[in-house]
Amino acid sequence: MQTRNPILDEFAKLSTSAMGLAQAAGEEAKSAFRSQSDRIAAEMDLVRRDEFDALKAEIAALRAEIATLKKPATAKANKPNTGTSTDGTRLPDAAG
Repeated sequence: MQTRNPILDEFAKLSTSAMGLAQAAGEEAKSAFRSQSDRIAAEMDLVRRDEFDALKAEIAALRAEIATLKKPATAKANKPNTGTSTDGTRLPDAAG
């Protein structure tokens, strides 16, 4: 059996309104926090993820290119000096 009690009806309306107000306040706080954090991130001049990944790939490619350019230089350094224009005799050093 259902009774019509105006006090309980008003209390139900009040609690429903309070829940709606609390939910709206929560959404407002969330949006304010998000805008504040976006503003702080913009002031810090942070890099976006896609820019970071692009630079990371470019650096990896440059490192690979440097490694390939260093290979002939190390091969020349390890190669003995043969076939020079000298007759193969060593010059005396300063010690003796």
